[in-house]
Amino acid sequence: MNGASHDAVRQPHAVLDLGSRTAKALKIERLLDLQARSQPLRLLEIGTGSGGIAHYFATHPSLRCEVDAVDVVDNRLTTGDYRFQQVEGVALPFADGRFDVVISNHVIEHVGDASAQAQHLREIRRVMHPDGVGYLAVPNRWMLTEPHYRLMFLSWWPRSLRTPYLRLMGKGTFYDCEPLQLGQLERMLTAAGFRHRNLCIQALRETFEIERPAGGATKLLRKIPDGLLRPFRRIIPTLIYRIEKKQPWAESHAG
Repeated sequence: MNGASHDAVRQPHAVLDLGSRTAKALKIERLLDLQARSQPLRLLEIGTGSGGIAHYFATHPSLRCEVDAVDVVDNRLTTGDYRFQQVEGVALPFADGRFDVVISNHVIEHVGDASAQAQHLREIRRVMHPDGVGYLAVPNRWMLTEPHYRLMFLSWWPRSLRTPYLRLMGKGTFYDCEPLQLGQLERMLTAAGFRHRNLCIQALRETFEIERPAGGATKLLRKIPDGLLRPFRRIIPTLIYRIEKKQPWAESHAG
């Protein structure tokens, strides 16, 4: 961010809770159906944070994964069993088509403006194998409470008013995130050359099954068909997508 003040430096906002990262990794494993894919899996995690997700896959008892991880800041609490590189910006230091699985979990809202976000997606596509699969999660702009600053309605304001509102409420000096809306994200994914599938409902179900398998809310959720939940996708707090490369034939014959 050229010319930015110290207050305007973007923070990593890493989740430094290894227990929650294990649950998150299990959810990613299930949503991408990784057990059904050929192994070993070459896996990349972008925005490694505590290292919990990378460690989960690198030490998985039944999946054979060769794991690389990158981040702009080294906040790792677990450092073994996977390769780590500290990077600058959104460029990835890997060859084209190298990875079978690419994970971008709550990263794209931190990389910068729309141009940087688009480049982040292009880099994911570039390093993904033609038959690879990706997991992309980003906070929904229309979430009730912004997760990084614990402030209701923060991301609902126009961009120019988010930092003043943050300061007014005494929660910080600069709002350094760019959450996305469902339609906006899907247009970006299409423009970057991805086929994409919204996994919000499946992710909601998996979260309850993993974290509260015997809970009343989980039992109730099992009885609700997807069709009744689908209209709420636009306001679910986290937008989650399975992404795959569009192949050249499909691109040239689209429409």
